[in-house]
Amino acid sequence: MVKLGVNIDHIATLRQARGEFDPDPIMAARLCEQAGCDSIVAHLREDRRHIQDRDIVLLRKTVKTRFNLEMSLEAGIVKVALAVKPDQATLVPERRQELTTEGGLDVKRHLKRVKKVSQVLMDAGIDVSLFIAPVKKQIDATASIGVKAIELHTGSYAHAFADRLAIDEFTQIKAMTLYARKLGITVNAGHGLNYDNTFAIARVKGMAELNIGHAIMSRAVFVGLKQAVCEMIAIIRREKA
Repeated sequence: MVKLGVNIDHIATLRQARGEFDPDPIMAARLCEQAGCDSIVAHLREDRRHIQDRDIVLLRKTVKTRFNLEMSLEAGIVKVALAVKPDQATLVPERRQELTTEGGLDVKRHLKRVKKVSQVLMDAGIDVSLFIAPVKKQIDATASIGVKAIELHTGSYAHAFADRLAIDEFTQIKAMTLYARKLGITVNAGHGLNYDNTFAIARVKGMAELNIGHAIMSRAVFVGLKQAVCEMIAIIRREKA
């Protein structure tokens, strides 16, 4: 059964718009867990545009499922991760100018640095996943440094789906999921997944978990957070919300 990780970054985005206290990402995480999600995801960006260090500490203390910290390779962020020790660290690329993560981590190009950071985290007892494009060379690079999990960037698929042109992207995701599984790598996926395009990805053979944030938070504005999570779980598991 494919799992659901809920990214709560945009709860913090709304809070930071006023620089005050509400809405609270910790409460959001609790509601998502009550609705049945399998993990909580939060990205501690270098510019702290949404999730703050205090949020990370409190999430580590309160999340009852699994806490997945998205993070860059930057030394200061790595230091925070080592202090907090999330269940999982997902290494992602990061540019200050971007609105959201724009692509996968180029593991092949930055192999030595990715390997060094990954090993430091794994030595601390933190599971490591790499957020990569669904291409063979990035999966091979991941396998070469001993990382056992990846998250496939589904942004190209999501954009193509909106234009009803997603067959090639979907085929690539299926093929790379199968390839990674043959190498013993756990495969997750995320980015741009929503209530229309998730159904197919959730049925890719070998897929372990989907990480979804913006779509769920957007839906929650109209139906409430618990209901939004329940509706996404129903799509993933083919159940009635």
